[in-house]
Amino acid sequence: MKTSPSTIIPQDTIVLFADLQHGIVELTNTNPLGRLKAGVRALAKLARLFEMPAVVSGIRGEDGSPAQMLAEIGESLGELPTHHRTTCDSFLNDEIVAAIEATGRKTLLISGVATELAVQLPALTASDSGYRVFVVLDACGGMSERTEQAALLRMTKAGATTVSVMTLAGELAGDLREARGQQAVGILYEMAKS
Repeated sequence: MKTSPSTIIPQDTIVLFADLQHGIVELTNTNPLGRLKAGVRALAKLARLFEMPAVVSGIRGEDGSPAQMLAEIGESLGELPTHHRTTCDSFLNDEIVAAIEATGRKTLLISGVATELAVQLPALTASDSGYRVFVVLDACGGMSERTEQAALLRMTKAGATTVSVMTLAGELAGDLREARGQQAVGILYEMAKS
């Protein structure tokens, strides 16, 4: 499979949904909650359409209860196991890294809240570990414009790239005469209307 530094190839791509759980997603201040949910839903639909596996990470409640992930992920991808992380960086958790490595894919799309923590830290470690990292901005939410911008700058300097769900849908669509291309454009339009 031929890859380039700027092209996202579905056969080499995996999606990490990080901390997209009740009690955390409501803290987003840089991407309105409704828009964030629409971005997550669209990304999950693209993952299903283009057969990109997904890993879901979260943190347990203070009482040890499992994370309650956004329904938008499961609506498109079915019930996925939540890998509960024990460090701020998902890539420092053996179970999560093992799930990602098991796919054999080296391009990582990251969606999550907060961009400053749940997205930035694994993006940096994944970049250092040889992954091509793309942060899906409209499927992420930060605590403040200022701190999210600092995180994005740091990730970019480390080699990560930003992308939007809409751009991703258009890029992956391929030939628009084919059914899958049409479905990808449908996801793009659905996202545009939300």
